[in-house]
Amino acid sequence: MPPSRSPFSYAVVRVVPDIERGEFLNAGLILFCRPKRYLAVRTSLDHDALASLGASGDVGAIREQLAFVEAVAAGTVTSGPFAAMSQSERFHWLTTPRSTVVQPGPLHAGTTDDPAATFEHLYGVLVER
Repeated sequence: MPPSRSPFSYAVVRVVPDIERGEFLNAGLILFCRPKRYLAVRTSLDHDALASLGASGDVGAIREQLAFVEAVAAGTVTSGPFAAMSQSERFHWLTTPRSTVVQPGPLHAGTTDDPAATFEHLYGVLVER
């Protein structure tokens, strides 16, 4: 019998160096599959692509924000409200729309037999290109 497919949701993590212009760089992926208790985030900052958007902001601060997104997803933030959040709550916090330099894109959904393989595929297509 083939494995049953499980629903998942994902969002691309974007770096928006100038909110007014609305241009962005895909810099990561968040994927959550509740039935498999799977939450993964990976980020990567392409300096050349960021520079092509005319970004003049603090690249170190952007890297720190991306690292914080990964830490929240991993559940390694041990103080403040993030320490008590469930996996589902962390996913929903990470994907809540915001007007900051690092922000989630829209939510998308699908089904998968293997959330880790789906994550790798989507990351390769949407972030690494």
